[in-house]
Amino acid sequence: MCLGIPGRVVEIVEGYADQLALVDVEGARRRINIGMLDTPPAAGDWVLLHMGFAMEIIDEAKAAQALSGLEMMGSGAREGEGGETDDRRTPPRESAPVDTQQPRVRRRFEVRGVVQGVGFRPFVYVTAAALALTGSVANTGSGVVAEVEGDPEAVAEFGRRLCTDPPPLAVVESVTGTDQPPTGGAEFVIADSSATDRVRTLVSPDTATCRDCLTELRDPADRRHRHPFITCTHCGPRFTIVTGMPYDRAATTMAGFEMCDDCRAEYDDPRDRRFHAQPIACHACGPRLELIGEDGRAVHHGDEALRAARRLLAEGKIVAIKGLGGYHLACDARDEAAVTELRRRKRRGGKPFAVMVADLDVAEELVTITDDERALLTGTRKPIVLLPRRTPPVSGELAEAVAPGNPDLGVLLPYTPLHTLLFGVGDDTPGPDALVMTSGNRSGEPIVTDDARALSELAPLVDAWLRHDRPIQVPCDDSVSRFVAGAELPVRRSRGYAPLPLALPFDIPPLLAAGADLKNTCALGEGGYAWVSQHIGDMDDLSTVDALTRTAAHLGALTGVEPEQLVADSHPGYRSGAWARTHAKGRAVRTVQHHHAHIAAVLGEHGLGPGESVIGFAYDGTGHGADGAVWGGEALIADYKSYRRAAHLAYVPLAGGDASVLRPYRMALAHLHAAGIDWDERLPAVAACPARERDVLAHQFATGFGCVPTSSMGRLFDAVASLAGVRHEVAYEAEAAIALEGLARSAAGEPARSADAYAFALVDPADPGEPVVADPGPVIRAVVSDVSAGVPAELIAARFHAAVAALTVDLAELFRRRTGLGAVALGGGVFQNAVLLESTQRALRAKDFTVLRPVLLPPNDGGVAFGQLLVAASG
Repeated sequence: MCLGIPGRVVEIVEGYADQLALVDVEGARRRINIGMLDTPPAAGDWVLLHMGFAMEIIDEAKAAQALSGLEMMGSGAREGEGGETDDRRTPPRESAPVDTQQPRVRRRFEVRGVVQGVGFRPFVYVTAAALALTGSVANTGSGVVAEVEGDPEAVAEFGRRLCTDPPPLAVVESVTGTDQPPTGGAEFVIADSSATDRVRTLVSPDTATCRDCLTELRDPADRRHRHPFITCTHCGPRFTIVTGMPYDRAATTMAGFEMCDDCRAEYDDPRDRRFHAQPIACHACGPRLELIGEDGRAVHHGDEALRAARRLLAEGKIVAIKGLGGYHLACDARDEAAVTELRRRKRRGGKPFAVMVADLDVAEELVTITDDERALLTGTRKPIVLLPRRTPPVSGELAEAVAPGNPDLGVLLPYTPLHTLLFGVGDDTPGPDALVMTSGNRSGEPIVTDDARALSELAPLVDAWLRHDRPIQVPCDDSVSRFVAGAELPVRRSRGYAPLPLALPFDIPPLLAAGADLKNTCALGEGGYAWVSQHIGDMDDLSTVDALTRTAAHLGALTGVEPEQLVADSHPGYRSGAWARTHAKGRAVRTVQHHHAHIAAVLGEHGLGPGESVIGFAYDGTGHGADGAVWGGEALIADYKSYRRAAHLAYVPLAGGDASVLRPYRMALAHLHAAGIDWDERLPAVAACPARERDVLAHQFATGFGCVPTSSMGRLFDAVASLAGVRHEVAYEAEAAIALEGLARSAAGEPARSADAYAFALVDPADPGEPVVADPGPVIRAVVSDVSAGVPAELIAARFHAAVAALTVDLAELFRRRTGLGAVALGGGVFQNAVLLESTQRALRAKDFTVLRPVLLPPNDGGVAFGQLLVAASG
C-alpha cells in the first residue's frame, strides 16, 4: 500500500495565500493544499500527495518509482488520495477495444475512506461501464467493495481511476486489490450493501446545496422547483441523518419516506446525478413542511408555510426553524426591537449573534471580505465566518443588538434549500435579506433537535415554528471559522467538517478521549486515524453531559472503534473527567495535562513523528497545572510523550474563581497588586471596583485567602482591557479580549520595538531545573503610565499585543539556544486572536523558526480531545 500519489505542480493557485497548488496527477488536475510543506513548490516540481495534502517535494526519480507502483495496481495494493477536483482535469481515458484473444481477469477492490454518501458507487458503476467491465459494487461496513472482470489493461485502469478520479466529496484513504477467479457475466450491478464485517467507514459531513440543485430549485419547469429538500449525490444531509452503517437509505432518517416512481427511476439510473443518492426526494414523496403557531397547532403547510414564515420574520417575529443539525432561532437582523427581544428571551447577554444573509452581495455590503475569506464563506461547508464589519455599511445598518460593541460579524450564507426559499426566489414577496440565526436552545444547553422538545422548550423563546418531518439523528451546530495569516483558523468545528477523520502520525490503540469542560468535543482513535466529534458545548449543564454520552456512542457506532482505555483532562473537578470515570466500566482512565494536550493537538495536525520535540506556547484562560495552580501562559518543551515547563507568566492571585473571570477589573487589581502599583481611583479598573469589594480583595491578596495562583494569559488580557477602560465586566468568555483585539486592529500599523513599546521581564530561576518566569509587571506599569497620560485605548491595545508577540519570540529564541529546537507550536484559545496569531507567526518566521499553528482544529478547547489521544497513546 503506497503512502501517497506523485503529482507534478502546474501552478500556485492565486488568492489562497500560497496555500493551494494545481497539481497534475496522471492527467487529472486537482487543487492540493501545500501548506504543510516547509517551502512552497515551484511549477514543475514533483510532490507526494496524501488525503488532499502535499506531504513532501520529491525528485523525478522518486516520482517515477511511485508512478511505477501505481501502474502495478493490477498486482498489488495501493492507497489513493482525495481532494478537490479541478474543473480543467482531462476527461477519463476511453477504453481500448477488447482483445478477444486476451484472457479475462477478475479483481476485487476494497476502498476505504469517505466513500459512502458521496456518489462513490455511481462513480464506480460509470467507470466500469466506460471500461467495458462486468462485476458489482456494494457498500460494506468498512467502505466500498467492487469486483470487476474484463480485459487486464481495463481492470488495471479501473484501479488507477479509483485512486486518481474519485467524486468531488470523496476522500480515498486506501485502495486494496486482490485477484479473484473469473466468473463470467455480462453486466455490472450495484449489489445489496453488507454489514457483516467490522464497521470502519468514514461518513461524509453534511454539505451545502450544490449549484445544480439550486438551479433546479429556481426553475419553474423542473419537477423539484421550490422543493425545500432538494439534494443529490454532491450535496445535502449525510452525517446528521445516519442511523447506522453501511450508508444506505434504510440506515438513515429518510427510511420512512418511500420513493415515488420518478425518484426511484432517478435513483436506479446510473446516468442520473441522483443515482443512489440516499436522501433523494421530491414534492410527491419527500419530507413535508409545516408552520406551527403559538398555540402549538399547524396553521400552514408546504410552500404556504414558507411564505407565512417569511411574513412573520418581516413583521419582527421570532421563528424557530428546523435545519440539518437542529433548530435555529431566527429574526430580522435589521430590526432592533426583534433582535433585542430575542436576546432578552434567550438570556444571551452581550454575546454576538450570527447573521445569515441572502447572498454574497448582501454580505459584502456589511463586511469586508478578502479572496480567501470569500472562498471559505462560499465553499461546500459554508461555516459562519468571522469578518470585519464595514463601517459604515454600504446598505442599511444591522441592529446594534446583533453584535454589540464587536468589531467583527459572524456571517454565513444559506446552506440548505429551505434557507434559500426562506429568503425568497423568483417572484416571492421580499422578506428580510439578513436574518439572525442562532442555535435553538436556552443559553448553555445543547441545540434542540427533537420536535416535541422544540415545542415545549422553545415556546418561551419564539412566536412560531417552521419545521419538517425528517428526523434529525445527530445534533450538529454551525461551524465557526476565520482566515488568519494565510490559512483557515477554525473556532468551532462542527457542521460540514465533522466527522471527517484526522490522519495520525503513528498508529494508536483503540482510545476514547473525553475532551475538556469548555467547548467540549470527544474523540475516538484507532490505528492511523482519529475522529473528533462535532461541537458538543460547555459541560456546565446535565443536558450537555447527556449529549456527550450520545455523541460518543454514535461516533463509536459509525467508526467501529471499541475503546480499551479512556482519556480525560487532569483537572480533578472537570465534569468531562467525571464522565470518563463513570463510563470506564473497568477500563483504565488516563489523565493528560491540559496545556500538553493543546500542544500535542497542534503537533498531530502537522504530522510530527513520535520522537520530535518542539517549543510549544499554550496561551489560554485556564487549565489545571501540575503544581495545583491555574496555568494558562505556558512555554513547554514538548513531544507527545512528555513535556517540560520551560517558562510561564508570573503568578498573580485569582480571587473567587469565576467571579474574576466575569469581572475583569478584579484581574486588573490583582496585576496591580503583583506589580506593586497603588490602586489609584483615577485608573478606570480601580474606579470600576466597588469600595467594599476592593477592601475584600485587598485582604485576600494580602493573606492568600480564597485565592489560587494563576499564570493565565487570558486573564492578563482581561486585566489590560479593564486597565485601559475597555471592559470591566463581561457576559461571555473572552469578551474583554475580543474587544481589546478589535481596538488593536484599528490602530494604525503595529508598534515596533521602541521607547514606547511594552516589554515583559524574563527572570531566570535560581534553580536551573525550574522554569523561566515572564514577569508582566513592566507591561502593567507601562499600561498604567499610558492610561494616566491619556494615550488612546487603541494604541494601548496594539502595544500590548505587540508585547505578547515579542515575549513569545524572545522565549523561543532563548530555548532554541538552550535546546537546539527550531520548531514552535502555538496552541490555546488566546491564539484565536487574529492580531496576536498573525503578528506572532510573522515575527517567528522572520527569525527562521518553523511555525506550527492550528489549521484543522480550533486552538481552543475544541481541539483538546485530539491532543489527549496522542499523549495517551505515547505512553
